[in-house]
Amino acid sequence: MTSGKKTKATRNSVAAARSSVVASKPKPWGTILAVIAVLALAGGVFGYAYMQIHENNVKEAALAKWKPSDTNKDPSTALAGIVTKEYKGSRHVEPTQRVAYDQTPAFGGPHDAQWADCTGVVYDKAVRTENMVHGLEHGAVWIAYNPDQVKDDALTKLKAKVEGIPYMMLSPYPGLDKPIALQSWGHQLKIEKADDERVDQFISSLLRNPNTYPEVGASCENTAFLSNPAPFVAEKPGADAVPMDGGKDDSVTEGQPQNPSTPPASGSASTPPSS
Repeated sequence: MTSGKKTKATRNSVAAARSSVVASKPKPWGTILAVIAVLALAGGVFGYAYMQIHENNVKEAALAKWKPSDTNKDPSTALAGIVTKEYKGSRHVEPTQRVAYDQTPAFGGPHDAQWADCTGVVYDKAVRTENMVHGLEHGAVWIAYNPDQVKDDALTKLKAKVEGIPYMMLSPYPGLDKPIALQSWGHQLKIEKADDERVDQFISSLLRNPNTYPEVGASCENTAFLSNPAPFVAEKPGADAVPMDGGKDDSVTEGQPQNPSTPPASGSASTPPSS
């Protein structure tokens, strides 16, 4: 055999050996599966984010007609079941006084000179109505719920609509005749379920709607009250309760400080400047 033929045979042999090695080398299935998993996870994350953005955009578009405007100053009047009343603002009572409210929960009328902090606060315990009503006078929306009927997922949904959102507050209201009641100044809507679309529509229509509450621009922050909320009083007001018209002397009116010698009611914090 000539040297040329030997060289060619050797090359063929080497090539065959390499081909055999390549053919016998296992595929990196672990790496392939890991890459597929990462790509699937990324696709899922981006897909979820896209869906969330899409849903939020759809939600915002649906709520657009529930935002106040020059041509529709109070969109909430179109809500099924809405109750509205006219109330005069700036009528204060002492911390020891009760008000004979005409609605349950109250959503307007005389109220304590100290407002409940309504800076997106979720109150775990029921709060004195006279303080909560003052928050409404500042443009807040108050969601009250029956603690015997609203729990777990339903309560979580309500908290998500309030927690950390300025001019919102949530509190239990023992004995409430419906599972949930939404209040803003002069407005109330009672509903059965936390996922009722009217919750967002009510909030969109009335949260700080300058056409519907007396003290536009008033603050909702009251750290003194937040650190020591006045407790809810379950008993009905007695004969000495302040009537809805404020009484003959209008009790303590807006801008008139309370007597500093008068101790606050049990559970009431020190009184901040009237607003």
